[in-house]
Amino acid sequence: MNYISTRGQAPELGFEAAMMTGLARDGGLYVPSEIPQMSAGDIAGLAGLSYEEAAFRIMRPFVGDAFDDRTFRGLIDSAYRGFDHPARAPLKQLGPNQFLLELFHGPTLAFKDFAMQLIGQLFQAALTRSGERITIVGATSGDTGSAAIEAFRGLPNVDVFILFPSGRVSEVQRRQMTTPSEDNVHALAVKGDFDDCQARLKEMFADDAFRDGVRLAGVNSINWARVLAQVVYYFTAAVSLGAPHRRVDFTVPTGNFGDIFAGYIARRMGLPIGRLYAATNHNDVVNRALKSGIYQKEQVAPSISPSMDIQVASNFERALFEAYDRDGRAVALLMEDLKAHDGFKISQGANEALTEVFGSGMTLESATLERIRRTRTETGELLCPHTAVGVDVAERKAEPGVPMVTLATAHPAKFPDAVEEATGIRPPLPSRMADLYDRAERVTEADNDLGALQSIIRDRISA
Repeated sequence: MNYISTRGQAPELGFEAAMMTGLARDGGLYVPSEIPQMSAGDIAGLAGLSYEEAAFRIMRPFVGDAFDDRTFRGLIDSAYRGFDHPARAPLKQLGPNQFLLELFHGPTLAFKDFAMQLIGQLFQAALTRSGERITIVGATSGDTGSAAIEAFRGLPNVDVFILFPSGRVSEVQRRQMTTPSEDNVHALAVKGDFDDCQARLKEMFADDAFRDGVRLAGVNSINWARVLAQVVYYFTAAVSLGAPHRRVDFTVPTGNFGDIFAGYIARRMGLPIGRLYAATNHNDVVNRALKSGIYQKEQVAPSISPSMDIQVASNFERALFEAYDRDGRAVALLMEDLKAHDGFKISQGANEALTEVFGSGMTLESATLERIRRTRTETGELLCPHTAVGVDVAERKAEPGVPMVTLATAHPAKFPDAVEEATGIRPPLPSRMADLYDRAERVTEADNDLGALQSIIRDRISA
């Protein structure tokens, strides 16, 4: 299995190299050269399996010869051992044909743990084998950073730098990034928004001298291994609801488009997903693009669902690559327009290809709070604000007789202020995190400047 760039100018790589590289040298994102298929029998055979065994069967074709079967299965087992629910990703029913897929039972209480815990295991195995040392730099709107730090903290051959927008993440998200005491972990609060953090990260990857000098690796959702790990829970959820003999739809709270693109891969593999709905807050660039065929950046407006406060949804590039029949040159031109003009027009054919699979909806702040309140009253469930956006859109988009699964992307305790405003209930952190507010923080304030950030990284890794 080889991997190709969405912009068509980078060399093909195997799974391990694509994972360790993250962003392709031409600025594109790696995707598999072909998408493995699962037959109806293969999908039906997932019923009743442990999450780990299902994950092995679903992901194995994408890994090629990077890891042998025994090693890969062992890494999967290690990745999910720290989750506090035996089903890993349990389904919960909210109403007739409305379901929540709980993805917050990992170490940092967010869906990012499914991918990051596995990536941590894969990176460690690869680095142990090679004896190399790398520098991981990530940009986060809140949850990726803490999940990455949790996965890589204390590893002897990795330095981790996480860029997050100063003042634009929840206190729990910030403390999860700034309280780890390991010397290889560095939290950088950037004076800007998430799009600024993501832009500086991409500039670092585009600077070949810096990239090679610090042996840069990325674990943002631009990393293919992140997407791959997230494919699994689409299968386990759909099979629980009757797949392959029954269609299932999904609604996904959407920021960087990686989680919903994982659903697209599951669909392409043969899972009977009818529609994938991108649910956005008022920072609704993806919603507007899917409805109008025009992708146009606007100013990021802070919200109570900060992980969705994004105007450059990086993984949308992967969806464009598929919609343009894998024409890397066409995608590269769109990305040039985005950089030069803050937007681009999607061709009619590509837009039709996108909207055949993806739908979308937007929920404002007031409706998000009302959804949290109403769900608590009607079902007893507390939703985080991101999940509430998803549930709100899911209710509007559901079709009679078709199960609708909303991805519950974070534990409500990660956003206690919004939940308390909506319900009067302040959700407590799990007992293992009860002292989070008492832990000392380590954080570096940084200007939104590439040179300044690169200097910090060089200084810290050479110290």
